[in-house]
Amino acid sequence: MAVARTLAIALHGIDGALVEIEADLANGLPAFTIIGLPDAALGEAKDRVRAAAVNSGCDLPARKVTVNLSPASLPKHGSGFDLGIAVAALATTGIIDAAAIDRIVHVGELSLDGRLRPVAGVLPTVLASRRAGAAAVVVPSGNADEARLVPGIRIIAAASLRDVLIGHGARLEPVPVDALEPPVSVAPRVETGDLADVVGHPEAVEALQVAAAGGHHLLMLGPPGAGKTLLASRLPGLLPDLDPDSAVEVSSVRSLAGLPIGPTLQTRPPLEAPHHSATMAALVGGGSGLVRPGAISRASHGVLFLDEAPEFSASVLDALRQPLETGEITIHRARAVARFPARFQLVLAANPCPCGQGGGDDCTCTSLMRRRYLGRLSGPLLDRIDLHVTVRRVGAAQLTENGPSAMTTAQARQRVVAARARAAARWGQEGYPVNALVPGTLLRSDRWRLPAADRATLDRALERGALTMRGYDRVIRVAWTVADLEGDERPGADHVGRALYLRKGI
Repeated sequence: MAVARTLAIALHGIDGALVEIEADLANGLPAFTIIGLPDAALGEAKDRVRAAAVNSGCDLPARKVTVNLSPASLPKHGSGFDLGIAVAALATTGIIDAAAIDRIVHVGELSLDGRLRPVAGVLPTVLASRRAGAAAVVVPSGNADEARLVPGIRIIAAASLRDVLIGHGARLEPVPVDALEPPVSVAPRVETGDLADVVGHPEAVEALQVAAAGGHHLLMLGPPGAGKTLLASRLPGLLPDLDPDSAVEVSSVRSLAGLPIGPTLQTRPPLEAPHHSATMAALVGGGSGLVRPGAISRASHGVLFLDEAPEFSASVLDALRQPLETGEITIHRARAVARFPARFQLVLAANPCPCGQGGGDDCTCTSLMRRRYLGRLSGPLLDRIDLHVTVRRVGAAQLTENGPSAMTTAQARQRVVAARARAAARWGQEGYPVNALVPGTLLRSDRWRLPAADRATLDRALERGALTMRGYDRVIRVAWTVADLEGDERPGADHVGRALYLRKGI
């Protein structure tokens, strides 16, 4: 067989494109050439393939081998193409029937002894293979559990190149090998205790529930040690479990980031809390070669918490503005575009001034210093934050009083789930699961517009310039969420007033 073909997947962000691997064996000086826009890691596959083939007992002949990755205009990255290249190249020698690999997707990196190394991004690769109509996907044994999370497609796990060839009909004696496992990656431990641990912040606790029920963004301003980080860590516990589509998306992003995935899809909303020294690429994604998801994508369908927000680079913070509106981040490269989900809830925590005392007796900051410090949070970014909450220090009396009546995470989550159910029943047919996603045009339509008397305070704030048009719509969304939490059919003047206070309460 002069030409053999098999399939692979080229990942660009969370999306994958089907790639046909063509191998041609021709007369000429011995050579191994890979064409079709491979990157440096993929260009080195020829050496790994030759060594793995020799150590698997099926050496390539000393002839000219040309491997084409089609479509040739699509950039290909990473070592996950090794297995497909090896199988296609060996099929030209007749060791296996070329028809046996024609509609099979092969994923895996080859070690020099022929074993298959696990690779990142197997879950989105298998999803893309299923959408493309592939018959089956061959993956390293170390990625088998992750690949089997995708139903509706046959998964073939193999520990070595020899095992793959035998599975495709090669007449080779099986040689048992120890399967290579993915490196153990332990995620940093993030405190996510119970909401009942929070004392002395009833307004902030209520704001957390509003944020969780409506999917709203939150800014907490207060001195060091007041409890901002404690409050933010409780927010993911208030969110309901992920629906199946969201669970697949969250797990796919974790797979692309090289993070471990359990035997089941992740069903709890994630929490990402990057350090304030994070770069643009670390926060929004990017990097050279294979584009990696950033913190905003890993926090999709969960919470992104930026502690000490004014200490972040202004350009990094402003990069959040577009994802907050669209729910995704698109990273452009010279020859490709990578898309990642970014539908997260943003929680910002900030001190009132550089020293943290906020104008108290011990404060050493001038008014100009305070303005410059908080001015690092740009107006357009703050305009996209629905809830602004002041967190004050807790007194000794509040710390020592009994707290059995404090609301627990389980109780708050029940309120949140009930409120989200009301919102889904109202907006579900329009395709908006939470109030924060409802467009202003729909909120101001004849059917859903609030009576003039109920929105009078809000209208006056808009006329005075205290609110932008975007802020006006966001206050209405918060008012709907407050009404949902209380079980009311529609927001009234009281709900609008509370929503406006939560917006302008600082």
